[in-house]
Amino acid sequence: MHSIRSLRALAVPAIAVILLVGCQSASKTASVDPADAKPARITITPGSDTAAIAPDATVEVTASHGTLTKVRVVPDGAGSQAVTVTGALSRSKSSWHSTRTMTPGTAYTVEATATNAAGKSAVQHSTFRTRTAQQINGVTVTPSKGSTVGVGQPVSLAFDHPVRNKAAVERHLSISTSPKTEGSWGWTKDPLTGLERVDWRPKTYWHKGTKVTLQAHLSGVNTGDSRYLRRDVSTTFTIGTPRISKVDIKNHTMTVYEDGQKQKTTPISAGQPSYPTWNGTMVVLDKAPMVNMTSESVGIADPYDKDVPWAVHLTTSGTYAHAAPWNEGRGYFGQTNMSHGCVGMSLADGKWFYNRATQGDIVHITGSTRATVSPGNGFGDWNLPYPSWQKLSALR
Repeated sequence: MHSIRSLRALAVPAIAVILLVGCQSASKTASVDPADAKPARITITPGSDTAAIAPDATVEVTASHGTLTKVRVVPDGAGSQAVTVTGALSRSKSSWHSTRTMTPGTAYTVEATATNAAGKSAVQHSTFRTRTAQQINGVTVTPSKGSTVGVGQPVSLAFDHPVRNKAAVERHLSISTSPKTEGSWGWTKDPLTGLERVDWRPKTYWHKGTKVTLQAHLSGVNTGDSRYLRRDVSTTFTIGTPRISKVDIKNHTMTVYEDGQKQKTTPISAGQPSYPTWNGTMVVLDKAPMVNMTSESVGIADPYDKDVPWAVHLTTSGTYAHAAPWNEGRGYFGQTNMSHGCVGMSLADGKWFYNRATQGDIVHITGSTRATVSPGNGFGDWNLPYPSWQKLSALR
C-alpha cells in the first residue's frame, strides 16, 4: 500500500476506546513497596473550566509519578457524528497529545488512566467544548464511493470557498493504492467557476484493476480566515478498462483504443476556425443521453439552442464529444470542422461512443489552433508534466 504524508490516525465511532498501552506487568511492580510509591497524578489540558477552544487546538494529557495506560477523547452524546480524537503517546509514556482536529461546536470528554510504580491506577476526566465555526467551507469528493472509473481519473476534493491554508488541508489527506502507485497532490482552480480543487493524480495513467482509497481527516481543519471544514470524507474506487480516444482535428477522425487495442476510427467534425476546439488531454467528467446546449451558456455570439444527443462531457467550459445528427448529409464528418468547439459525429457513431464512455476515460485532442486546455478546466491535470504537477503540492 502507498501512503501520502498524512495523519495516520483514522476516525472511529464515538463510543470507541483508544488503548495506547497495556497495564504494566506484576513482575515489574512486585518489588515496590506500595507505601513508598507516590500516587500517579494526571493533568489534562484543556480542563473542564476552560472556555470553548478552537477546533484545531491540541489536547494534552500528562502523568507524573506514573505512566499513562489509556487515553480517550470522545464527543458527548450517543450517535454523535462528530469525530473521535486520536493521538500519540510519548516514548516515556508520561504524556499524550492529540494528532488531529476536532469537530466545531462539539462537547468532548477526556478520560485518562495512569498507573504508578506499585501498579495502582488513577483516573482523571475533563469535559470541554470546541468553538462553533462562524464560517464553514464545504468539500465535494470525486469519484464517488464504490465506482469504477477510467485510467485518467484523479482523486479530487473541490472546495466551496477559497483555501488559504492549503498545507494544513493537504496534511490531513491520505491516499492508499493497491498495487503501489506513485503520485502527487496538486492544487488547481477552475478558470470558469473559480472553484479550488486539490487533486491526486498518478505519475502515469492508472493500471487497470488498481484499488484506490482516500481518507481525508478534515473535520475541524481551518482552511483560512477561520473558515472551518465540518466533516471527514473518504472514498474508495477501482480502475476499470483503459480507454483512450485520440482526436485528430486536422484529419477529422477519432480513434478509440481499449486495453491498447484499436476499436474504431470515427469521422468527426470539430471546432471551426472561429470557434476552435481545445488541444490537450481531457478526462470524461460525465455523460447524458440528451443535453440542451445554448450559445449563451458558453458565451458564443453565433446563436444556437439545440437538444444534443449522446453527450460525453469533457471540460467545464463546455467541450463535449457528442452526436450531431443535424450535420449528417452535409459532408462535414471526416471532411471539415464546423462545430462551435465540440467534437461532433453521426448519430450512430455518437451512440456507440456514448455507450462505451466511462467517467475517467482519456480523450486526447491534437491538431487544433487553440491552446492546450488548462489543468483546472475539467480534469486537465494531465496537461502538465509530472514534475510540474508535483510543484503544485502545498507541501513541496
